[in-house]
Order: sequence, then C-alpha cells, then structure tokens
Amino acid sequence: MQEVYRVFLFILITFFEPSVNALLAFMENAPALVIVMAFFVCWIVCWLPVAAVSAILLNWQPFKPLQPEQKMPLLVSLYLLAPLILWGVIWLTNKSFSDYGFVSNLSTLTSLAIGFGLGVVSLAIVFSGQFWLGWCYFEKTNFKLLLPILLPIFLIALLVGGIEELVFRGFLFTELAQDYPVWVAAVISSLIFALLHLVWEQRETAPQLPGLWLMGMVLVLARFAASGNLGLAWGLHAGWVWAIATLDTAELINYTGKASDWFTGKNKKPLAGLAGIICVLGTGVIIWLFSKYF
Repeated sequence: MQEVYRVFLFILITFFEPSVNALLAFMENAPALVIVMAFFVCWIVCWLPVAAVSAILLNWQPFKPLQPEQKMPLLVSLYLLAPLILWGVIWLTNKSFSDYGFVSNLSTLTSLAIGFGLGVVSLAIVFSGQFWLGWCYFEKTNFKLLLPILLPIFLIALLVGGIEELVFRGFLFTELAQDYPVWVAAVISSLIFALLHLVWEQRETAPQLPGLWLMGMVLVLARFAASGNLGLAWGLHAGWVWAIATLDTAELINYTGKASDWFTGKNKKPLAGLAGIICVLGTGVIIWLFSKYF
C-alpha cells in the first residue's frame, strides 16, 4: 500500500509541478488588474455553493429582498472566506499579509481602538447637531433593547470592518498602487468598494454611493496616517458600522420631518444625506490634521 502511495505521489509531482511552477512565476509578475480579478472571481466562485445551501436552508425566495435574518448568514459566510482566498493569492504572488497593512502587533490594536473611538464620536457629534436642530429625537422606550445587542453587533462590526479593510484598503489598494498613481488607486478601490455594496441592497444603497465612495477615500487616508497599517482604518470602519447598526437595530432614532431627506439621509441612512457626508469629511480632516500622532 505504501508503494502505491509513493507511485501516486510521484505521478502527481511529475505532471503538476511544472504547471504549478509556471502559475507561480506568472502570478509573481502579473499586472495588478489580473491579480485583483483572480481574487474576486475565486472569492465569488468559492462562496456560491455556500450561498446556495444557505439560501435553501433560509427559505429565500428568488427575486425577493433579503430579510435581515437571511442576510446575516450569507454575509458572514462570504466574509469568512475572504482571508482564505487572500491567503491563496499571497502564496501565489509571494507576498504576506503585512504587505497589505495587516500586522499583528500592539500598534495595530492601539490604532484600532483610536479609530473605533473616533468613528463613534464623529457620529455622536453629527446626531447631537441634528437633535439640537430638532431634526430627530430618541425613542426612549427602546433603550431596553440596547444591552442584549451591543456585544453581538460589536463583534460583527469588527469582522465586517476588518475584512473590508483587508480586502479594499489592504489588498485592492496596494495592488492597484503598484501599477497606477496612488490617487488613481485610491479612487478606483473606493469606487469598487462603493459599487459592491449594491449586491445586498440596490434601492437603499444607490443614494449612498457618493457617501460610500468618500468613506473609502477617508479610509485610504487613515491607512496613510498610520504609516500603512490598517489598524486605524479598521477601527474607524468598525466604529461607524457598530454605531449605525446599533441605532438601526434598536430603532433608537426617529426623524421629525423638519428637514429634508437630503440633509438627514434618504431611507434613514446617514451616508445618503448631507449629515453623513459632513461626518465623513470632518473625520477625514481630523485624520489629516493629527496624522503625525497616529
């Protein structure tokens, strides 16, 4: 039996080693767009079987909007696959996660905490301004819903923020910046980041596209401010996701209708209005002014 195994292994190496070596040589010198396309195609192809099984188990009806309880398992499975696919790309291109800004050290944790705090505080300032202007008010009866959801949403926000930063500000931006000027790489990676949000919700996401693109640009700035480390951008992204998701899930905010949706955000989405744009722009200005301290 052992001899059969050795023969089988010898045949595999003989036939596939040249192909593997050729693939490795090609990927190490491939244009950025080829590497980027290979990553996203592999990511989607590997996720589709998982999505199909999940859709059946969740009783999802085609051409009908996903409910939050249906969307979450699909989202989590998609995001958990991303580091595995990226690891494969890293192996093929002879790079490392640190090349994409993901470094496991104390500095990353510190930047993560600072970014998270900045994201939450920036939104708190914007909503405080809207309260003062009489544009919205707290639904006090829903405060009792907060405690059970704070930790689960926090963990999801860390996952979403971490994976999206690793993919878009880490992998995608870094690869594009090798073949294009930095500002072009920032614009393209932020545009792809914004457009891919349409996969989940088209009607609610479309008005947010300019805000999502601007958010991507500010997160690129956050990576530069942290000397290439993704910690600050990760924390900022997670802080925004955590704060907005908590408010939405607990339905804590109600709008009075005194201001247009163009100010407060269409469909109650801050990034679809002037308030959210001001929040993101203001955060970008703070990062730029205090970049030497990050």
